[in-house]
Amino acid sequence: MSTDARNRPKLTAKGARTRARIVDAAARLTHERGVASTTLDDVRAAAEVSGSQLSHYFADKDALVQAVIDHQADTILGNQRQADLGSIEGLAGWRDMVITQAKNTQAKGGCPLGSLGGQLAETDPEARALIAAGFDQWSASIGDDLRTLHAAGHLDSEIDPDDLAVTLLAVLQGGLLLAQVHRDPRALETALDTLIALASSGPAAPRGKNPACTEPTTLH
Repeated sequence: MSTDARNRPKLTAKGARTRARIVDAAARLTHERGVASTTLDDVRAAAEVSGSQLSHYFADKDALVQAVIDHQADTILGNQRQADLGSIEGLAGWRDMVITQAKNTQAKGGCPLGSLGGQLAETDPEARALIAAGFDQWSASIGDDLRTLHAAGHLDSEIDPDDLAVTLLAVLQGGLLLAQVHRDPRALETALDTLIALASSGPAAPRGKNPACTEPTTLH
């Protein structure tokens, strides 16, 4: 979903790899430390590039932060599309994966995209717009799968799949925040299970039995 892709000069393969390495390092550091506590020198050292290389690809920190937002949104969207929320088993596997990941990380960091929103929404209008666009695409991807689930009769007939997608995303974000501050994913687990049970037209999706969660893929 990169907003500046059309305006960037075409990079060589080596240049693209270098730029990606810088963005990867910046994304990791900002998720661990926060945007304000991550300096360009920190990113330069972590990416093992020179100051001139860093400035060649990014005019300033704002430009780098925008690239990080695009990176996090693209990663989440790509992983979401690999999930299969269009089946009961897939929904259960996604739920189990989210809980497993929160447990494995001790719920540190929260959602990579949501945490950026919390840091930047009130101070950086351009960043806020990029984050909002990322959430819109994420919600749309979830909605596509839920429409399949709805058509198969597995959701309450009164529920609009797109509305449920927004609700599921909001519950996920709130649950991740509670898990982060408590260092315990129980609130996230309760929130997801309650929503799935309320939205289901039959028995709630099975939990903890989907083989897909044995090697989880990051969705948030």
